Amino acid sequence: MADAKIDYEAVFQGLPGMVALLTPDLVYADANEEFLHMSGRTRAQVVGRFLFDVFPDNPNDPAATGMRNLETSLRRVLSTGERDTMAVQRYDVESAQCPGQWDQRYWSPVNAPVLDPDGKVVLLVHRVEEVTELIRARGDSGGSRTRVLEAELYTRARELQEVNERLRSAHAHEREVALALQEAMLPTRRQGAGHQIAVRYRPAVGSLNVCGDWYDVVDLVGGNRIGVSVGDIVGHGLAAAGVMGQLRSALSATSRVADGPAEALDVLGRYANVVDGAESATVVTTFVDFDRHTITYSSAGHPPPALVHPDGRVEFLDRATDPPLDARPDPMPRPQAGTTFSRGSTLVLYTDGLIERRREDIDEGLARLADSLVQHRNTDPEALADAVLLELLPHGGATDDTALIIVRL
Repeated sequence: MADAKIDYEAVFQGLPGMVALLTPDLVYADANEEFLHMSGRTRAQVVGRFLFDVFPDNPNDPAATGMRNLETSLRRVLSTGERDTMAVQRYDVESAQCPGQWDQRYWSPVNAPVLDPDGKVVLLVHRVEEVTELIRARGDSGGSRTRVLEAELYTRARELQEVNERLRSAHAHEREVALALQEAMLPTRRQGAGHQIAVRYRPAVGSLNVCGDWYDVVDLVGGNRIGVSVGDIVGHGLAAAGVMGQLRSALSATSRVADGPAEALDVLGRYANVVDGAESATVVTTFVDFDRHTITYSSAGHPPPALVHPDGRVEFLDRATDPPLDARPDPMPRPQAGTTFSRGSTLVLYTDGLIERRREDIDEGLARLADSLVQHRNTDPEALADAVLLELLPHGGATDDTALIIVRL
């Protein structure tokens, strides 16, 4: 049975309940038999047509908002790539046999994305359950009570919809504040000003998934040296942005007086132990010496930096990786490793949003990054950063925020 070929078209048509597929432009791509039967439409009247041309709001009801709410839900699924369950909606359906006659109907919709391998929404699954009969369960014998039940259920559904919209609006506002806070706390171009450095930050799609990632560049004492770091905080929103700022500032100060990156992370780990929300944060820091052409590095559970040599060889700096910050009850000295580079090499640090994908091994993401870096290695850091983000981030928007920093050595 496991080897038997499944006819998914037949499965779709046989699904219990009303199910339709919509393109990102909200055009019907398909609809199962139950959907056509319950809506009173033929396939020719539905497939290939714009959703709201097939089912507009009742023009005779100025308070009609069902289709407007449905569009909001579908647009939300397109932007977030996540399922959206709606409250019970009233939207009337025009009779196909008697144009101008509208039937009062109640529906319980769920909208879900169909994603391609890059995480882009390519189709929308629109499942609807009609609950008109449920609302009118008492029938004619209990007409008065039925109308009360109908009004109560519909009112509660509308209230729930309004509460959800207010919550989403509040989350969106929090996202804007968190982004502004993060931008204010991230370093200025005064640090490392004598070198070719490109930095990028891309927030995740969605109102909550933002502000856990950070980067830093500091001028180190003694010689032509800089410290380059990236980190990732567990959590999102304003709280994560606040923790990010504390850890970034602490590492920036520590790096200026530490003997090396391992010592800097040792001190940062002890500091993280007393910062609420810093548990399991990851960070990698590198000390670059331009006079000696050396890089020393240490990682606290973070994806390895990439060193692109002029001949196209990509070296992942993964010989000094330790658990995330505050992961051990008793802190231990962290490992440190080093490597050399030739003039014209490129150092790349990033956060996991750039390389990790659902249901994919991290090595695939690292290989994808290496290929992109090699292909564009002869461009300047600004162009290289743009090319890497364009090729590696999902076209529909990332589900995790991403920080990227590129240094031409």
